[in-house]
Amino acid sequence: MAAEQDPEGRAAARPLLTDLYQATMALGYWRAGRAQEAAEFELFFRRCPFGGAFALAAGLRDCVRFVRAFRLTDADVQFLASVLPPDTDPAFFQHLRALDCSGVTVRALPEGSLAFPSVPLLQVSGPLLVVQLLETPLLCLVSYASLIATNAARLRLIAGPEKRLLELGLRRAQGPDGGLTASTYSYLGGFDGSSNMLAGQLRGVPVAGTLAHSFITSFSGTEVPPDPMLAPAAGHGPRVDLAARVETWLERVCGHLGLGVREPHRGERAAFVAYALAFPRAFQGLLDTYSVQRSGLPNFLAVALALEELGYQAVGVRLDSGDLLQQAQETRGVFRTVAAQFRVPWLESIPIAVSNNIDEQELARLSQKGSEVDVIGIGTSVVTCPRQPSLGCVYKLVSVGGQPRMKLTEDPEKQTLPGSKAAFRLLGSDGALLFDVLQLAEEPPPQAGQELRVWPRGTQESCTVRPVHVEPLLRLWVQQGQLCEPLPSLAESRAFAQQSLSRLSPAHRRLEQPALYQVALSEKLRALVDRLSAEPATHWTPRASQGGLESGISMRVHPPREDPSPARAGIWPDQLFWLPWTRLGSGRCAAG
Repeated sequence: MAAEQDPEGRAAARPLLTDLYQATMALGYWRAGRAQEAAEFELFFRRCPFGGAFALAAGLRDCVRFVRAFRLTDADVQFLASVLPPDTDPAFFQHLRALDCSGVTVRALPEGSLAFPSVPLLQVSGPLLVVQLLETPLLCLVSYASLIATNAARLRLIAGPEKRLLELGLRRAQGPDGGLTASTYSYLGGFDGSSNMLAGQLRGVPVAGTLAHSFITSFSGTEVPPDPMLAPAAGHGPRVDLAARVETWLERVCGHLGLGVREPHRGERAAFVAYALAFPRAFQGLLDTYSVQRSGLPNFLAVALALEELGYQAVGVRLDSGDLLQQAQETRGVFRTVAAQFRVPWLESIPIAVSNNIDEQELARLSQKGSEVDVIGIGTSVVTCPRQPSLGCVYKLVSVGGQPRMKLTEDPEKQTLPGSKAAFRLLGSDGALLFDVLQLAEEPPPQAGQELRVWPRGTQESCTVRPVHVEPLLRLWVQQGQLCEPLPSLAESRAFAQQSLSRLSPAHRRLEQPALYQVALSEKLRALVDRLSAEPATHWTPRASQGGLESGISMRVHPPREDPSPARAGIWPDQLFWLPWTRLGSGRCAAG
């Protein structure tokens, strides 16, 4: 009953959709007495995907659902007990059984927002142990959803606003969950619908689809329909033998096209008749099973014109092989001459759909003026994101116990920005996007019309900007486990995404070699970064001793090969390297 009332719940992630080291860290926090310590993490990405200058934020609805429903079952806790050390204090597992997200707060970009590097997609705050456990599931829910939405947005920008785009990638997706996510968030990113019926049932994605080549090749032409009679569309008048009327029209169509009446394939024609009897108001022909010009087209036209006599109007054709652009243009030319010959005006503009491994380059070709293509079905290129299979989102600790935390590495790109932060978008007088600014949460927000000194990321110099408009970016969605405002529907987020994309300048919207959009730091945040970066090295530099790790940060060390057995059944010796009870040197231990 609950699943029927909340269909999306059937697609929800579960708490153990996570990495083992989240559980080992949870035990470490608990053992150190830090489980309830206040902490904040940020989820963000470092580079825009596909070589572009933007991304679309997606996955928030799934994250909110996951956080609000988070609870470890007895079976979950029992499994954790089986993979943690056998001498783990039973009180820890009692703590896990009582765990929920009633102390968790989530701020985030609304779904469909433009997102840029370093700007948090999510800010998650609450008890340290809990918000640590949320890391992997939230990354899983946000990263692929945002990647798909961004990929779909790119494809929409290439196609333009007039073409109808359909996602057909379920059979090419990375498993059922990947297929459902791709269908959902390609719609948010700008596609018009999907072939995936589960996405329609659970997420409200418009579904579309007609027939495959297998339906057509299953007919030989010798089949006799059990009831070939069809009533007029108006609902009154005598029923007509559709198959017989199609044969009559085939002679007229072949005569007009200069074809022999025996050239079009009988089985294909029988398949079209069968489909038209089942869907007289939604008849569509798949033209390329045998030959588009010598079989598919004349057979489709014969059925469409027979239906037209009864007041029905075919809805389109599909091409699925060969040079799709050339065939679409040739097919449109035939429709125009047949429409004029038989005085059927609507036939001139009947929609032509195409599919067949369409990538960005082919999409641009099919979307050019005069292509005669109306509907484009894309599968592999949208669901697998072949240009970049991962967005590379990260989830980093920025404060604990009210104190800022910063990751320092030898790779400057991987350094994190410390402290609890707010984010704002600065706009010019024409509504153009100027900067996204990150500042400490304690700072007063930027004011429209006032000069602001900021430090663009990746530069060593500041600049001054005077915004005409200032927009806060992060909204409060969950506070202490409670939903603060209703989440937008998927259709509303889709409309917001298109509105967001329309605000990008042509230079930032460009898909190849775009101008990079600037993200800047406030003076106070920049000063904090500089201060923490310059702290004495003794605060973080490891010191090695003959026996192993003496103090400072932990070092990853492979276990001795002579180690006789794993520490726990089901954990192989090579895996011990990752676990918190890994032995270092002469029996000393450190986290991996």
